[in-house]
Amino acid sequence: MVFGLLLMLVGALAVVAAVLTADGTNVELLGLDITALGLYLIGLGSGAAILWGFAISKWGTKRSLRQRRESKQLSELSEKLDKREAERRDDDDRDKNTDRDY
Repeated sequence: MVFGLLLMLVGALAVVAAVLTADGTNVELLGLDITALGLYLIGLGSGAAILWGFAISKWGTKRSLRQRRESKQLSELSEKLDKREAERRDDDDRDKNTDRDY
């Protein structure tokens, strides 16, 4: 999930840097002169990084929600089992005590 957010951030920064450094027909990005094709490829790569980052973040979020839900269900089942075992022990103790009375 964090990796996806980083990809989106890097892609967005590349797009912003390319747009803000454009001056007419000349584009200078990070001190390098970029041609129109280079600018297109940077935009394409940035867009792909943003989409890929979004997909990774979405997958990570779904996975963590599923794990949290499963953990909650396991906790509930564990509590039910503990209660059932405690009841069974109480019943066994009562049965032993009633057997001794006779």
